[in-house]
Amino acid sequence: MQTLRVSIVFFLLIVGLQSVAQQALPIASNIQKLYASGTRTEDGRPGPKYWQNTADYDIAAILNPSTLLLKGAETITYTNNSPDTLFEIIFKLYPNIFQKGAERETSVPAEDIGEGMIIDGISVANSPVLTYSINGTNMKVTIPPMVPKQSIVFNIKFHYSLNKGPGMRTGQVEENSAFVAYFFPRIAVYDDIDGWNLNQYVGTQEFYNDFCNFKASVTVPKDFVVWATGDLKNCSEVFTEKYCTRIKQAELSDSVMDVISVQDLAAGNITTDQPVNTWLFEANNVTDFVFATSDHYVWKSASLVVDPTTGRRTRADAVFNPRHEDYNEVINYNLKTLKAMSYSFPKWPYPYSHETVFDGLDQMEYPMMVNDNPTSTAAEAITLTDHEIFHTMFPFYMGINETKYGWMDEGWATIAEWLISPMIDSTIVDNYGISSYENAAGKEIDLPVTTLSTQLSGAPFFLNSYVKPALGYLYIKDYLGDDLFTKALHYYIEQWHGKHPMPYDFFNCMNTGSGKNLDWFWKRWFFEDGAPDLAISNVKKKGNKYEVTVTAKGSKPVPIDLQVTLDDNTVLKQHKSIEAWQDGKTMTTISFKTDRDVLKIFLGSTYVVDINKADNTWTKQ
Repeated sequence: MQTLRVSIVFFLLIVGLQSVAQQALPIASNIQKLYASGTRTEDGRPGPKYWQNTADYDIAAILNPSTLLLKGAETITYTNNSPDTLFEIIFKLYPNIFQKGAERETSVPAEDIGEGMIIDGISVANSPVLTYSINGTNMKVTIPPMVPKQSIVFNIKFHYSLNKGPGMRTGQVEENSAFVAYFFPRIAVYDDIDGWNLNQYVGTQEFYNDFCNFKASVTVPKDFVVWATGDLKNCSEVFTEKYCTRIKQAELSDSVMDVISVQDLAAGNITTDQPVNTWLFEANNVTDFVFATSDHYVWKSASLVVDPTTGRRTRADAVFNPRHEDYNEVINYNLKTLKAMSYSFPKWPYPYSHETVFDGLDQMEYPMMVNDNPTSTAAEAITLTDHEIFHTMFPFYMGINETKYGWMDEGWATIAEWLISPMIDSTIVDNYGISSYENAAGKEIDLPVTTLSTQLSGAPFFLNSYVKPALGYLYIKDYLGDDLFTKALHYYIEQWHGKHPMPYDFFNCMNTGSGKNLDWFWKRWFFEDGAPDLAISNVKKKGNKYEVTVTAKGSKPVPIDLQVTLDDNTVLKQHKSIEAWQDGKTMTTISFKTDRDVLKIFLGSTYVVDINKADNTWTKQ
């Protein structure tokens, strides 16, 4: 008997170990080294030896809106917090995507192809740089050895012509209006994972920047107003008095007001009366600085309390061409998005002083700024507005490497679009990307979500960046419940805001924060091939009790939603989370009682992807 008991214990131990082994996430050797080095921990927190580099930027930009020539000068004080001695510094020259012969994965109008960014001068500590070379959007500068904790000061002069073509995230919007992003040489990220970020900017994969402090001056002609990342520091020097007063009022008012109206534009006298004005902005601990300018845009503004504990307010802006009438409501969508983010999802106080939505030619996010095209319907305006504003959290508050891990930010903006849009307008059912995934799931183009974004393009890039990770987040939210999910997500945010999380930091934080080992799901949804495919395999009736057997024919775990139509045409809804498939089960039963006859049972819902719906309906014979 004792021998049998020992054998059973040994058997259970082996089964348990096999189960753990099956659920463990695959970890590449370069990632394993991070745990050994102490920069990251297996419970998701930054390690005791975690580090990241930073810089202080002092930028002066002069834009001629008529010629689109941008001239700039900057002083960069860069601090090496890494344990390594650096012998070179890599800069990003993003405007070089417009350079003739540049590597690109997106089309550029012929009129915008030119020399790219020209470096007019560069020095280190007021001495000539040893050598520098430019390769596409990367510039390598050789420097004297820079030991840990040392700082170095660069002085750089540059110029380039702003692009006119749409769809490039930056450039001229229309005559005398422009959104100017990625306009200055910036030092690339040097991190514990890859060292220098050497990925070229080719127009598809997005960006990866360090948290830095910015002081910026933007000089434009009289009558041009400038909006930017950060806080305007010299309002009285660039605006006439009543506009500074209106801005202060908006920062304290829940009601929408006109800072600049159509009537104000007609009257003129908005900016101070001098040939050019220099606008000064400051932003600390952010990943980027951008600005926009126009001489004919109106400006609606209001604010709201985003942190009830401190009473801190955030100003919301909508800045637009008055002929785009849909933009009159964007200010309200902005406010409602900030409210939803602060109080509902992710239920984290919006972290910055303002959020400005600018009427542009793209659909792109930046710290405290959004460049959004006009839309034809209110639903489009709502989903676009909340999607782009939500990026404030991911990747800006959380310093995500979008270039490699696009799903770590776009997936969050997508689930936010699904959840927040109905909070703004209850008639919206946003199924963005769902049909695309249903059509592609399980096919050759359907690669694991954790495939690096740098290895993807086209449909696989879209699926892995947007809809598939968003569904993964949504299913975990459903599985954990709102309170526990929020607790886990907040743990992740608390640990990594202002830092550079990688995928395993997210997975491990969610495990730690929830108190549950979710690796079984992370592995199957994010790391493995496969497709979601459920079927109704059997329906039994015993008196007034129905038992519906659902079979998982695919390997991707998805929730179960049943819509049960009764003989009086009422519909009962039954639900099971992904927990039904947690232990590797391929079959589960949902039971319910009703005194009425069941006419039809349908399996599925908006956010439950299924590649074969032919076996999702049962009808009474």
